[in-house]
Amino acid sequence: MRARRHTPALGLVALLAAASLTLAACTRDAAQPDNADEPQDALTLTVLAASSLTDVLEPVVDSFEGDHPGLSVRTSFAASSTVVQQVNEGAPADVVALAGESSLEPLEQDRRHGPVSLFATNQLQIAVPVDNPAGIEGLDDLRADGLTLVVCAEQVPCGQATERLFAQEGLQPDVASYESDVRATLTKVELGEADAGLVYRTDVAAAGDRVAGVEIPEERNVVNRYPALAVSDRELAQSFVDHLLSDRVQARLVDAGFGPAPEQ
Repeated sequence: MRARRHTPALGLVALLAAASLTLAACTRDAAQPDNADEPQDALTLTVLAASSLTDVLEPVVDSFEGDHPGLSVRTSFAASSTVVQQVNEGAPADVVALAGESSLEPLEQDRRHGPVSLFATNQLQIAVPVDNPAGIEGLDDLRADGLTLVVCAEQVPCGQATERLFAQEGLQPDVASYESDVRATLTKVELGEADAGLVYRTDVAAAGDRVAGVEIPEERNVVNRYPALAVSDRELAQSFVDHLLSDRVQARLVDAGFGPAPEQ
């Protein structure tokens, strides 16, 4: 008998609970955006890029997101060799943008999901502290005794470019340290821990009044070509690579000191 007396009450509680859950579900559905059913990963594009692209890539990403409402582009920057290693080891990525063609060579074939697009070029410049205490005026001054010179490690594109430059100029300067990437090299100069550093001209431009730049004549300089490649089969990945070749992005790159995309 006791059980029968409580049965209607339990049924009412269950009915009210079900109604509450239904109302809550409807409220949530009404508040969700149209693309709420899409996996979160589908709303994010991941771009792994060379350190020398750190400053210029932000407005490029903004314009791409503007063309694709609801999309978020996630970026990460490191030495090009590190980027390729991360992708080979399975790090989630959709696009890589690197600072030298040779950096692509170790990228495994099954990670490649589109053609290689060369979207920019860059050249070396000598970065010195603003007051230039060593009086550096050109490449030949890098031979000076007692000079604290920093360059990029040989396995990264700026280091490879530096090695080519030294070889063609017959330079064998004393190098105080080999840095992990171009930004680490520039930082040593910014902090006054080096008299000179070989970096890209775009890095000197991005540093503003924190360093000064000593030009290397065009005929004595070397050129690094920047490749980009889709490393996932998503359509958006190739769209981002194509975006790098668009007129508006090319104009931004040139404004930042890069050379335009070479002929494909």
